[in-house]
Amino acid sequence: MKDHEILERVSRGDEAALDYLYKKYYKMMTRIVLNNSGTEDEAKDVFQDALLVFWQKAISGNLVLTSKISTFIYSICLNLWRKELDRKSRHSGEMIEEATYQDIERQEKIKIVNDCINQLGDACRKILTYHYFDGLSMQDIAEKLNFANTDTAKTKKYKCKKKLDLMIKRNYTSSDFLD
Repeated sequence: MKDHEILERVSRGDEAALDYLYKKYYKMMTRIVLNNSGTEDEAKDVFQDALLVFWQKAISGNLVLTSKISTFIYSICLNLWRKELDRKSRHSGEMIEEATYQDIERQEKIKIVNDCINQLGDACRKILTYHYFDGLSMQDIAEKLNFANTDTAKTKKYKCKKKLDLMIKRNYTSSDFLD
């Protein structure tokens, strides 16, 4: 079929002509999406949407072709895929904003804990920092702070942790720490 025959049949509502276009241009049109970071399903959706746009314009009588039908449908597919990529990039930006927000929240929680640790006094600050932030073993902490043995370091860490918990509970609400 020639383009003018197809257009005439589509504008009369002939679905067989639309089916002909679908079969004839499917591979060429879906390649646009597949070659530009799209999936097979996305390619199918874009092509079907493009054919729908073509169908609606043809039936409305507002379609004046200045190029081949394949070129016209190709440009529709291209524009639809660009819009979809823009939508995806905006959505991706929203996800990055959420991750940034979570990171800021985490940093605020760490700051609260650090501020409280610094108010505990030198020995507690060192024990808790060595254990929780530097990852030192109780043996290493005992040696660094000249404690008699590991048990002494464990007991002091336990008492310091209790003081820290009380200070945080007294000065902050659970909503400061719970999501």
